Amino acid sequence: ELADALATFVALPEGFVTPDGATVGDRWGAFFDVLVSQRRTGRASCAGRLWWVPADKARMFLSIFPEAQFQNAVAEVDSAASSRDDAVTEMVRGFMSHVGPVVADSLAGALGLAFEDVQGALLRLEASGAVLRGLFTGHEATEWCERRLLARIHRMTLGALRAEIAPIPPSQLMSWLLHWQHLAPGTQVHGERGLLEVLRQLQGFEIPANAWEPQILARRVADFDPKILDQLCLTGAVGWGRISPHPATLDQTANGAEHPAVSRRVVPSSVAPITFFIREDADWLALRHVDSFPSTAGLSPAGRQVLEFLEQRGASFFVDIVRGTGRLKSEVETALWELVAAGRVTADGFDNLRALIDPKRRAGQGRGKTSRPRHSTGRWSLLFSEKSDDRPRAVEALCKILLERYGVVFRELLTRENLGVKWRELLVSFRRLEDRGDVRGGRFVDGFLGEQFALPVAVESLRAMRKAGPRGETVTLAAADPLNMAGVIIPGDRVPAISGRRLALRDGVLVGEGDISSNSRAECVRAAQ
Repeated sequence: ELADALATFVALPEGFVTPDGATVGDRWGAFFDVLVSQRRTGRASCAGRLWWVPADKARMFLSIFPEAQFQNAVAEVDSAASSRDDAVTEMVRGFMSHVGPVVADSLAGALGLAFEDVQGALLRLEASGAVLRGLFTGHEATEWCERRLLARIHRMTLGALRAEIAPIPPSQLMSWLLHWQHLAPGTQVHGERGLLEVLRQLQGFEIPANAWEPQILARRVADFDPKILDQLCLTGAVGWGRISPHPATLDQTANGAEHPAVSRRVVPSSVAPITFFIREDADWLALRHVDSFPSTAGLSPAGRQVLEFLEQRGASFFVDIVRGTGRLKSEVETALWELVAAGRVTADGFDNLRALIDPKRRAGQGRGKTSRPRHSTGRWSLLFSEKSDDRPRAVEALCKILLERYGVVFRELLTRENLGVKWRELLVSFRRLEDRGDVRGGRFVDGFLGEQFALPVAVESLRAMRKAGPRGETVTLAAADPLNMAGVIIPGDRVPAISGRRLALRDGVLVGEGDISSNSRAECVRAAQ
């Protein structure tokens, strides 16, 4: 074994210190003497340092240290002559395959070479792809490591990190998610920054339009003010719209057959599913580009005309659309609501959508200064206007959104998500994020097969939740809420995501559900009983 190991070195210093603190000579000297007696290796001295040199590397060693003297005769082995630079590179290559991350000046000291010689050899090895440089162990100086060794260290590190994690039961995950998404008592956020954080968590999840403000945002943001949402939309920080195709707009099913809803019309409805998105994080929207809506099937003549107008003219105010299409205000209003429900248009502000949802917002309602126009300020535009060919980037952006929403991600948890992407494609991106150290892989939740991934901050939070134990908290939430996990990760029948329906959870376990209009958890439980 020593002979095989020496074959990978040009030469090994006898005084080289191993990881356990012993020198090479102390640990393997007896074995080396056997090899010396067989003339397979030689002991050479140079500048007060002793070297163990394999017989077939003697000429290469002498090209590095021409003044070296061998203390014993070695077998003559034919070997090609090499330049000093090539010999130094081979010596450094041999050491790099054994020592792991190392700083260049430390390696130079161990080999008795000038720093410039070692640095040049490392650069040549880097150019060939044999070694990589970086900050691997927290050392302030640049470190170097052989590529395969670094990959092995990385795999072992991931394995050790995964082994550190103790999984929790699904009910405890559910309790944790209520805190993570600011639904548990005392976890609500405040103001514009808090609302933006909530929208960042929930972006991409479609919820009935009329449920967003009263049932979702108002439960997560203390003293929720719709004007703050309008401000975020009007300043361009946040956008909204339907990202899933309406069944009536599809010509065919996935297997090529005529879609059963092809003869249906898009009917404007206050429960049309919409979502929000943070514009600076909107790379994932490329997965939902207009190519996903290849036709105008299901749209009324007015809807098609308004859509064509927006495609040609771009973002336009309501009055401009009325004038440009020659349609009545009521026709344009219905057409816009139809296009919102179909996932084709959006508006600058969210109040534009409120005006369509609220039947009381009629033009001319009230008198004088108190009148409330049905049509809000702000322009209407196409929801999907840009296309990206960088699908891996879009999928990775979607993975980050899911991690932001749930903290922990596994296949079953995404049952209610309308992703438009297969799990296996997400899995590739999650593994890439784990390799970069952005997420942790492991077994975080009991009872579910397949790989699981979590944000590092979520892992620490889960540990704290596990240590704290049950709190006896009862939380009510809307059935349309993303955290309606009844029948998904917690036992029980699924509760349909219907606007106005609620369910109650105690310590992450479903204890009741029913149709009520109050936010009171007591009423929710009584309704279920």
